[in-house]
Order: sequence, then structure tokens, then C-alpha cells
Amino acid sequence: MPGVLALLPEYAGLVDPVAELRAACLAALAWLGDGVVVVADAQGARVAVALLAATGHFGAIAPEGQPADASYLVVANGSARRSEKAPGHLDERAFEFDQAVGTALRAPDPAALARVDASLGEELLAGHVAGLHALGELLTSEHHTVSVDYDDDPFGVQYWVMRWTCES
Repeated sequence: MPGVLALLPEYAGLVDPVAELRAACLAALAWLGDGVVVVADAQGARVAVALLAATGHFGAIAPEGQPADASYLVVANGSARRSEKAPGHLDERAFEFDQAVGTALRAPDPAALARVDASLGEELLAGHVAGLHALGELLTSEHHTVSVDYDDDPFGVQYWVMRWTCES
């Protein structure tokens, strides 16, 4: 899920600018089991804590080094340069970058996630590319079911909300 600040309660207004994204995030988080390990940068962790609490996962964020059967929440997003009104303005490279990340997430393809170019991601203002690399490392099974709850680029920023189930 993305670590967009608009998901925080203190940024809520009379009209929710990310209502569909928020609903997808809350549904995905409610689906998680106990013992949630959050893989995020500081901003993403702040968003994750707020949304986990909203879904009843109070105190459910586990320390690093949890067993492989824990639930993992990876907070990252695609580029923020997909339109002229995007935070980073338009950069045509954003579309190919996001397509590659989206394809790797849907596959899921650990090798492709490991190859996501962190330098290009930084130029394109992608959020927490290191989290995408970590996600690839978390895949311990060859059998996965992927459910895409959200795939859109409101405000010129690519967001995904996906659920992965790893089967041994």
C-alpha cells in the first residue's frame, strides 16, 4: 500500500480526496493476520500505524526479524511524475518505470522487484523503493495468489494496494 499522507486522519477534510484508495487500504489491512511486520520508510510507517489502528490492529506492529509466517505490510508507491500536475511534474520515464513495477508486483517476480532501479525511482519520486526490494526478498514460496485492490494514479502519483498470499 502507499504511504501517502492524505490517508492520515489529520489530513482528512469535508471531502476525502482519496476515498477509494482509503477503502482499498482499510480492506487490505483488515485482511491481515496478527503479528504485522511493517516494511516502510518513516512517512510510510506513520501512515501504516494510523491505518492499522483504524482496522483494530492496535499494537500489532512487530519488530524486525519476525518469523516467515508473519503478515507483512510493505508501504511503497510508484512514481510521482505521471502528469503536469503531479508533485514532481511530468517525466515520461515514469510510465515505463511504473509498468515494470506493476508487472513485477502482479507476477509476483522477486528477481524483477530486486532489479527496480532505486536511482531512477528516486528521480521519479517513487516512495520507498527499498521496500519493493525487501518485498522480493520476503517471497519464500513459488506459489502466490495476488489480488489487486487498487491500481491508479490520482494526482499523478502511482499507487497500488495488493494482497499476496504465499502458499508453501
